[in-house]
Amino acid sequence: MGQLNEKFMKKSVFAFIFFMAFTSFAYSQTRVIAHRGFWKTQGSAQNSITALQRAAQAGVYGAEFDVWITADGVPVINHDKDINDVVIESSTYDQVKGEKLPNGETISTLKEYLKVGAKYPEMKLILELKDHSKKENDMRAVEAVIEYVRKSKAYRRGQMEFISFNYDMCKAFAKAFPDIPVAYLSGDKSPETLLKDGIDGLDYHKAIVGVRKDWIRKAHELGMTVNVWTVNKDSLIVRMGELGVDFITTDEPLRAIELLEKE
Repeated sequence: MGQLNEKFMKKSVFAFIFFMAFTSFAYSQTRVIAHRGFWKTQGSAQNSITALQRAAQAGVYGAEFDVWITADGVPVINHDKDINDVVIESSTYDQVKGEKLPNGETISTLKEYLKVGAKYPEMKLILELKDHSKKENDMRAVEAVIEYVRKSKAYRRGQMEFISFNYDMCKAFAKAFPDIPVAYLSGDKSPETLLKDGIDGLDYHKAIVGVRKDWIRKAHELGMTVNVWTVNKDSLIVRMGELGVDFITTDEPLRAIELLEKE
C-alpha cells in the first residue's frame, strides 16, 4: 500500500507540474489587442487617433479599428454605420469629414490613421472592415482598403492584419494579401473550412471560444491563430489565457496585460 501511495503521489506531482507548465506556456503566448484602440482613458475616444496612440503607449500587440466606405470611395474610421446621424456609406466624404468624435477629434480617414499607426512599428494595426448594407458597397470598400493599405508604410513594415464578419471580405483580403494575417469574426466556421479558403485565423466571441476547445486545439494543429473578443472581466481574461488563445481583444488592455503577466 505504501508503494502504491508513493507511485500515486509521484504521478500526481508530475501531472500538477505538467499542468502548471502548460498553463504558464499558454499565458506567456496570449497577447492583448486594444478594442477600437485604448479609448477608456482620459481624452480618448473609440477609433480616434488618440486611442491609437494610447494603445501603442500601453504596449499592446495590436490596436483594432473599424472601417467604412463613403459614397465617393473614401475609407474612414468609425464603428457605427453613422456618425452623429450622418450615414457614412450613403454620404460623400465632404459630408462626413467635419463630424466630431466624443473627444473632439474629427473622424479620420484610413490614410490618416495608417500614417499615424506607422509611427509605432512594434504594434499591429488590426483593420476590421464593416459589413455594409449592400454587397456592391462591400466590394467597393474591399477594393479601396486594398488600394490604401498597399500604398501605406504600415503595410511595408508588416504591421497590417485584417478581420471581418463578412466571409467574402475575408476571402478577398486573403487572396490580395497572402502575406497578411486574416481572421474571421462570425464564429460559424471550423478552422478547417477557414484554412481551405486561405483564412489563417479565427477571431470568435468569448461565448463560442469558451465551449469550442476543440477548435482552439485544431486551429493550433493547423498553424492558425485564435483570438477572442471582447473580454473585459478579470475572470474571463484569466480563463481565456488558461485555454491558450493567442490573442485577447479587450476594452481593458492595461488590466489584461497585468493579469496575463501575473500568471
